[in-house]
Amino acid sequence: MNDRTRPFRFGVVAPIRSDLPTWRDRVRRIADSGYSTLLMPDVPTWQPTLGPTLATAAALTDLRIGSWVYAAALRDPLSTAWEAHSLSVLSEGRFEMGIGAGRPGIEVELGLPAVSPAERRTRMRDTVANLRKFDGPELHTPVVMAVSGPKSQALALEVADAATFVLPPDDDRVETTQRVRDFAAGRDLELAQHIAVIGDSVAPFMAPPDLDTAALHAADSLVVLPSDPAAAAEEIQRRREEIGFSYFVIGADFADTFAPVVAQLAG
Repeated sequence: MNDRTRPFRFGVVAPIRSDLPTWRDRVRRIADSGYSTLLMPDVPTWQPTLGPTLATAAALTDLRIGSWVYAAALRDPLSTAWEAHSLSVLSEGRFEMGIGAGRPGIEVELGLPAVSPAERRTRMRDTVANLRKFDGPELHTPVVMAVSGPKSQALALEVADAATFVLPPDDDRVETTQRVRDFAAGRDLELAQHIAVIGDSVAPFMAPPDLDTAALHAADSLVVLPSDPAAAAEEIQRRREEIGFSYFVIGADFADTFAPVVAQLAG
């Protein structure tokens, strides 16, 4: 299937930012609203660790679950692959492994040695290779790779099932469109879009809270969607047709208000 004709699907990044009963209710509402995937960020010290939290979410609903995304700067390839495989087994094939290089400097902030971009890419490659060994011939855990420059894009084309582009807030829409089109011509991968802003609101864990939303709107940034459901649905359809994006990931704070868009487009 050509990327531009893939069915839409929608994921929600839903970290635990409340008491557990409230979070569990939120996860169930997300499932009832037609979203495909419940995702967790990989940010140490901010919330419970990703693996047990996703396993808990998988037991609550029939949603797919996923990491958005494992940060290679913080992760050992073997243990990360083991965790990802375990989540696939425990969720009966509903886990997808999102992996990326990790935010610049995140490891230093946590008191760890600095990890070069080249080493981060090596860890990403090794994690996927180990995951394939753990999975064996009977299981294939989907890999969503966060990419930016040519080297990470080449790696995704080689080993991933889907890709999401790490876009700067002031990304140029025309330039980004051409970059993603050129990338997608290399192989039939699912293309995911990380949405940090809806209207003028920034979702926690999706972007820095001091993000200049006015500048994003002025730049026609792809990390933004309109707050009006009809306009958002139209824009999402445009992005699939013109660029090839079919998997859209939003923050949990937007899940309820965005549900009409999901109801209209999902599947």
